[in-house]
Amino acid sequence: MKARRIAVAIAVLIVAMLAGGWLYVRSITPQLELGVGYAARVACGCRFVEGRTLASCRTDFEAGMEPIRLKEDAAAKSVTAYVPLIASRTARLDPVLGCQPAPFTGTPIAVH
Repeated sequence: MKARRIAVAIAVLIVAMLAGGWLYVRSITPQLELGVGYAARVACGCRFVEGRTLASCRTDFEAGMEPIRLKEDAAAKSVTAYVPLIASRTARLDPVLGCQPAPFTGTPIAVH
């Protein structure tokens, strides 16, 4: 009987932690969408306009942008910034306009 109570308590704790994590990720998604868009554009300009490496482009980021990852497509002259499973944006070098973000294709999130 005691083992069953412990198992139920652990299961309830795990469900509560998962729900809390989901709510937290949902609450920061708008900031992450903004952050990956900014990161893609800054990294694209750094990489393809200034000619620096992606590793050195990370020094241009603001504090708090550590979770954002960068991926380069040299053939398309684009940089994709992303937070796995949450947000992703790509910026591509335009010969006339410089680095331009790709249009947003996700579902807009209502911010209250």
